[in-house]
Amino acid sequence: MSESISNPSGKMHFMLWSTPPRTTFPQDMTNEERSIMMQHIAYWTDKQNQGIALVFGPVRNPASPHGLAIIEVENEAQVPQLIAEDPAVIAGIMTTEFHPMLATLPK
Repeated sequence: MSESISNPSGKMHFMLWSTPPRTTFPQDMTNEERSIMMQHIAYWTDKQNQGIALVFGPVRNPASPHGLAIIEVENEAQVPQLIAEDPAVIAGIMTTEFHPMLATLPK
């Protein structure tokens, strides 16, 4: 997918962009979709507690609502697995793409 990009700590950073099934999703998700999204939030909160997800959440752009996450991993091979295990991706209500990022983090 991309050439490897790492920082001096050896960790790699990626931006994840998750797209819902429709632009009205934040306003009109069904009870089942809402339940899946709660699992999605719990999944990424767990990854945050593990130090993988540095930040994540919905981007409230009415024309293009989406989710955004910045993650820190040991290697790029971890990223597709993290995405594949996301309950919203498993349920087919989110698609997620990722791109390497040259992150500048606080010391």
